[in-house]
Amino acid sequence: MPARGKHRRPKSQRFTRSIAAAGTGGAALALPLIGATGAHAASADSVSQKTTAVSEKTVTENSAKAAAEQAGESATAKKASTRTYSVRHGDYLSKIAREQHVSGGWKRIYADNREAVGSDPSLIHPGLKLTLHGKAPSGGNKASDKTASSSKKAAPQKTETKAETTSTTQSADASGTGFTLPVEGATIGTGYKTPGGMWSSGYHTGVDFIVPTGTSLKAVGAGTVVTAGWGGAYGNQVVIQLADGHYAQYGHMSQLSVSAGQTVSEGQQIGLSGATGNVTGPHLHFEIRTGPDYGSDIDPLAYLRSKGVNV
Repeated sequence: MPARGKHRRPKSQRFTRSIAAAGTGGAALALPLIGATGAHAASADSVSQKTTAVSEKTVTENSAKAAAEQAGESATAKKASTRTYSVRHGDYLSKIAREQHVSGGWKRIYADNREAVGSDPSLIHPGLKLTLHGKAPSGGNKASDKTASSSKKAAPQKTETKAETTSTTQSADASGTGFTLPVEGATIGTGYKTPGGMWSSGYHTGVDFIVPTGTSLKAVGAGTVVTAGWGGAYGNQVVIQLADGHYAQYGHMSQLSVSAGQTVSEGQQIGLSGATGNVTGPHLHFEIRTGPDYGSDIDPLAYLRSKGVNV
């Protein structure tokens, strides 16, 4: 037995120290676990940032693609709204603007085609190519603009021909000789051989029919156009050699519907009245000549009366 007064160290203390040591070791071992959690968190943040960057890049690319497509569509739409029109007999800018639905009217057509038309918007010739902007007439599209344009040309031409035939028949029935007045519903202004210093010959070489700009002018008889264009003081003019050898001259026109060398019938529209050249207001200056040039004039009203025309 152990000696009295001496005691063994309780085993419980050794056990406690072991637990403490184990506890300390456990704490030390736990530290790497905390570090690992942080590492995983950092890795997750990196993935999130990369995902966000990819998403932003995709959005940017999609936006750029959409913008490019929109620009392409706008360019296509603009191109589709641009058409070419060939001037026909009887056309004038306001008529073309109305029939072809041009936004901005004749002023827009003139502004877009000023170089081709020239300084006078009222003077356009058959065959002149005009650029038109705006919505095509109903049924027109980019692929069929040319066909539609041809079809639209054909229809009005037939209508005008019919109207001209009717007018010719009525005039022929009225005169009975195949001659008619150069313009209907007009008031006679300055008469033939009225004296005055404003005329180089010293007198008025024709007769003036007072009508507003845009009034239809007609061939007084069948014949061939020898002049169609600018005539100086006469402005835009047409001269027709009639079947009997005389010449009919029309001055101050706003629009020409015929060209030199063209054959015309009695009553056919040759253009529109106006106020071009040396004038004080809109009217038709009409002459009958024995030759194509100035100075060979005769009394135009006496001539028409000799052909059975009531004037």
